[in-house]
Amino acid sequence: MSAFGEKGIERIIQESVPGKQVTLAHVIASPMPDLYERLGIDEKGAIGILTLSPYETSIIAADIATKTADVEIVFLDRFTGSVVISGDVQSVKTALNAVNDTLKNMLGFETAAVTLT
Repeated sequence: MSAFGEKGIERIIQESVPGKQVTLAHVIASPMPDLYERLGIDEKGAIGILTLSPYETSIIAADIATKTADVEIVFLDRFTGSVVISGDVQSVKTALNAVNDTLKNMLGFETAAVTLT
């Protein structure tokens, strides 16, 4: 019987590293109808996705997003740091940029560029 490492099987360990960062800020400008259905949300234009750490930052991000743009929170999970918002494309972009700017300038977060597909 050969050793584990000799079989060519790679073992990967993932850890959550404490830090203050926006790891994803993405706009889906024109989601397919199937995506809305799978997410269980109404078809209301663009979808914005944020992932953040520490995870509780999702509450702050949702607050910033809704105060700076005409967007709706469609999902928020303070245990994984995920926020999903919806609205027109420009409003979603404005909200994600406002979250990035506020977290970076007020709280010293590392931020991810807002991307769009």
